[in-house]
Amino acid sequence: MTEHSRRIESLDAFRGLAVAGMILVSTPGTWAAVYPPLDHAAWNGWTPTDLVFPFLLFAMGAAVPLSHDRRRHATKQLPSHVLRRTAVLFGLGLVLNLVESAAPPAFETFRIPGVLQRIAIVYAMVALATESMTKRAQAGLVTAVLVLYWAALAWIPLPGGTRGMLTPSNNLASFVDQHLFGRHMLTPSFDPEGLVSTLPAFATAMMGVFAGRSLQRSANGEAVWRLCAAGVTLTIAGLIWGRVFPINKNLWTSSFAVFTAGAAAIILALFHWLLDVQDCHAPGRPLSALGRNALAAYFLSVGLDSLLTRAAIAGSSIKSLVFRVGFSSWLRPCCGDRGASLAYAVVYVAVWAAVMVEMRRRHIFISI
Repeated sequence: MTEHSRRIESLDAFRGLAVAGMILVSTPGTWAAVYPPLDHAAWNGWTPTDLVFPFLLFAMGAAVPLSHDRRRHATKQLPSHVLRRTAVLFGLGLVLNLVESAAPPAFETFRIPGVLQRIAIVYAMVALATESMTKRAQAGLVTAVLVLYWAALAWIPLPGGTRGMLTPSNNLASFVDQHLFGRHMLTPSFDPEGLVSTLPAFATAMMGVFAGRSLQRSANGEAVWRLCAAGVTLTIAGLIWGRVFPINKNLWTSSFAVFTAGAAAIILALFHWLLDVQDCHAPGRPLSALGRNALAAYFLSVGLDSLLTRAAIAGSSIKSLVFRVGFSSWLRPCCGDRGASLAYAVVYVAVWAAVMVEMRRRHIFISI
């Protein structure tokens, strides 16, 4: 069976949806005018934006059984591939941090964590778990990680005797990250992609692994119902757990991991039914193209946005000039600043989707 025939289009489209969401919420026309659902929750709680990164990790996990099986059949060295992919992802994340930092970069405060860095670490952990543990042991590990993370944040005391605090500057995860990274974080108090909160993010990806296996053995669309049932159960469980351990993306609380994995499973089930079972491919083609070149789409789009923001013409950044002339000048009277800012982001996503569609047409796939 060829690699192309072994691909699952619904998984590509789901990953593409996550990438499109990441581009959309990361590149508004102006950060001064953003609709609340398109921004992260300030601390506890969630918005649709908070679902985007967990969906991407879930999709990454779901693809692991498929991609690793292909490499085994192609007699490629899986361990060396995992190490190389981890290193390259982490390095690209540092490059993005460099591009996004002020010029010249201040290396004494240069941010070390980031989105791609977390993906790299989680991928290495997922690869290790799936290659060295039984499926039952993997499920036990995920449960243990989520429960122990909850227990650690709730019961391990911080200096001064306080415990169970979940404020931005006073919680166990932030405390460890502050001492580990020092000034090399997104904010002085915490980093949303800190090292400690990567543990429950690993659990999110592992739940994606379980979903990927369900897709692998799907016959006549039976995975639709398995994924729907699991998704509804996890979503409800996450909401209930959130009453005692708040849903929080910055800390990637256990309730957040369970809730977002449930939501991801439901949407993946919908995509599987629409694309794989009903063979309705047209709506998913742009998303599938984004999903096939997910890393390229994310890295290039976010990197270009940072460059456009920093590059100036006549004292004004290129991005602000394009936004003002191409969007705000005629949309602001009818749609307001937020509407114009959203329109810019939607067009930016559409441009990159078109680029990825053309790359797919030319059979250009960038992978590591």
